Amino acid sequence: MAADSIPSIQAPLPPLLPWQGASEQLIVSEGQWVTPAEATGFKTTPDYTATRAFAEKLAAASKDIRVEDIGHASSGRAIQLITLSADGSDPRNNGKPTLLAQAGIHSGEIDGKDASFMLLRDYINGDQELQRLVERANLLIIPILNVDGHERAGPYTRMNQRGPENAGWRTNGNNLNLNRDYTKLDTPELRAVMDIINDYQPELYLDIHVTDGEDYQYDITYGYNGAFASDSPAIATWLEQQLQGDIDSALKEAGHIPGPLIFGVNYDEFSDGISHWTASPRFSNGLGDLRHTPTVLVENHSLKPYRQRVLGTYVLIKAALASVAEHSSALQKAIASDRKRRPRTQVLAWKANDEPDLSVYADKPFKGMAYEKTKNPISGDERVVWLGKAKDYFKLPVFRDEVKAVEVTVPKAFYIPRHDALVISRLKAHGIQLGKPKRESATLTRFSISEPEFAEAPFEGHLRVNAKFTKENIETSLANYIEVSTDQPLGEVAVALLDPRGPDSFFQWGFFNQSFQRTEYAEPYALVPLAEKMLAQDPKLKKAFEERLQDKSFADDPRARLAFFYERSRYYDQAYMKYPVLMQY
Repeated sequence: MAADSIPSIQAPLPPLLPWQGASEQLIVSEGQWVTPAEATGFKTTPDYTATRAFAEKLAAASKDIRVEDIGHASSGRAIQLITLSADGSDPRNNGKPTLLAQAGIHSGEIDGKDASFMLLRDYINGDQELQRLVERANLLIIPILNVDGHERAGPYTRMNQRGPENAGWRTNGNNLNLNRDYTKLDTPELRAVMDIINDYQPELYLDIHVTDGEDYQYDITYGYNGAFASDSPAIATWLEQQLQGDIDSALKEAGHIPGPLIFGVNYDEFSDGISHWTASPRFSNGLGDLRHTPTVLVENHSLKPYRQRVLGTYVLIKAALASVAEHSSALQKAIASDRKRRPRTQVLAWKANDEPDLSVYADKPFKGMAYEKTKNPISGDERVVWLGKAKDYFKLPVFRDEVKAVEVTVPKAFYIPRHDALVISRLKAHGIQLGKPKRESATLTRFSISEPEFAEAPFEGHLRVNAKFTKENIETSLANYIEVSTDQPLGEVAVALLDPRGPDSFFQWGFFNQSFQRTEYAEPYALVPLAEKMLAQDPKLKKAFEERLQDKSFADDPRARLAFFYERSRYYDQAYMKYPVLMQY
């Protein structure tokens, strides 16, 4: 159906609870420093050109604000970074802790851009509290990460979200979801972010989104990998015991309702419970946990009005900046502690516990919304209808991703063939240290691959694969290998990327699919006489072949009979179904 023939009907959303809060006092409605979003009553957000122009206006008004381009999307559009620091000093060497706030990785979820513009405006206009904080901490802002998706904007991009009217698109210009790219680093946008993280080493990273899913009272929700399933337990403890309290207090004081980042376990029956998710490293908070960069995934509630969400995001960013400024010593101590960790084993995947925890909301309820189930003539079954009325849920079941699904022994080092240039370049983009082997040869562990299972369709531009593995020790020259030691701060990231059993490994993303190809074959006129010689010289082989002949399907299959000998000859491809990355345990 042609786009111009489709009726212009917008999706009706559930009724709203009335809201007002102290954060409404942050809005400026007149003067030269009204932000573009404020100028429209938060109905729209500025486009790419207007966003860059306002950022330049901010920088021109204060020596403390700098604007630079940190990379380009595939279209050529530049990705902007705004830096706020006392006297415009360089956050990389001014000795102060740094907060990095990123907006628009999903460009339809652009709350962080307009909130940060209001905050920077208030700094320029003399907000004393902000100025005191900036004396003690740096603020970095990426106003739009997905700059191409940002320009694919309009009223029909986000069916389940209240504003802005010109919300952008989820994926980038190449139809890739940047929020799934933190390990494979396929996109120039995410490689730009990784450059900033490696260069500035922020003490806290906020990745600001708008959530999907169920209706509830909370307007600003956020989360991080909990200490129960964390590769950075000291950081997770600081986030839980310090940052969360600081942010929640500020939001409540401003009239907002902060809540946990959750997902319903049953879309058709919210009362069945919620999931406290442990993010894998393809997501910002999962990779941040692995690389010991304190990372918080902010998910504002999509059914709340854009105005309310932007104001709540302003309060959250300011509270996070205050927490970093005032408690930097404890935070930096936690980061240093986690970066010294050298675990002997590592969990590469978590799954939910079978039995829910009913104690989380035993005393204080989950602030949900009422719903009813009605028979729907469109879908033909019962559907949830949210009623726009507050409802508290006591003893709501909570399922945590705290069960070890894949756990591996951490090797001392990985050895990557020099010709795997793409893998090596991605490891370097992560900031992982690579070096020359310290020995000319070594006995290393090689994984043989069996029972590969390929995805039925591509995902994020890759044909993913899972498999089973068996280990063998081989003696090999290291002349053509690059060494990746796990005795480094990013050693756990290296394990997640290079151990093929992990769901976010380069292997499972399809970076090594060439391992499943055979390019040399045997012709029967050469193989048959070779097999006769092999049988004559090797009694054990002769016995094994005779035993296989007892299987009628094998005995009746000439190809299988010839393959039996080819696979046992020196002519067979010794790299076929072998994982090319070797391990030293």
